[in-house]
Amino acid sequence: MPIHKLSVVTVCYNPGPILVEAIRSVQAQDFADVEHVIIDGGSTDGTPDRVAPLLRAGDVFVSEPDKGIYDAMNKGIARAGGDAIALLNADDRYADPGVLSRVAARFDSSGADAVLGDVSFFRPGAPDVSIRRYNSGMFRPSRIRWGWMPAHPAMVLTREAYDRVGPYSTEYRIAADFDFIVRAFLKHGLSYSYLRDVFVKMQVGGVSTAGGSARQTINREMLRACRENGVPSNAAMINSRYLMKVLELIRR
Repeated sequence: MPIHKLSVVTVCYNPGPILVEAIRSVQAQDFADVEHVIIDGGSTDGTPDRVAPLLRAGDVFVSEPDKGIYDAMNKGIARAGGDAIALLNADDRYADPGVLSRVAARFDSSGADAVLGDVSFFRPGAPDVSIRRYNSGMFRPSRIRWGWMPAHPAMVLTREAYDRVGPYSTEYRIAADFDFIVRAFLKHGLSYSYLRDVFVKMQVGGVSTAGGSARQTINREMLRACRENGVPSNAAMINSRYLMKVLELIRR
């Protein structure tokens, strides 16, 4: 479908000054019509005052308590007015000003429900030094039961696709994005087109990239998402995805 307007949804809670970098990377995009929807969970670190002078006409900023990151994502998606919707974390940024133009062009040429790209990981303070590249080109729906999913921050869906799949489940602490992937590509059979390109530079240290306790939680939740959606899997299959992460480190 033709993409005339793109929405970028960013959710945050006490993100600090780094949110400004995410906002600037959205505003630097050369696509003609991009709205930025920022859903803040009622930050107490000065975020509303920091964001206010940066907002453009058509942008949305909401600051109020929410029930967590996935509830905030749902709020942002519901408010988004674009033909396609991207999610950008508060401490991430777009790789270059042409990302969203290339995404829109791929939607136009492919007619897909989703456009997938890659993510480059960086350490705090060094956004231009990649320590790992998440290659969404390895994704296939048949591999979901093995714990494989496209890079979530580099997954852009049409408005209609989000309406079909439904909201992110707030029953998961970390893996609601994986549950969404299960529903999107297995239950609803969304079509997708992969663009071999880094869409997003992602800072390590988020909830899903934390230590061993977080890994145990996400593994349990990923297996739960498979089982609740009728996808056969087991703990060994889910854990096998870590081999791919090692290969990403080698290949970067």
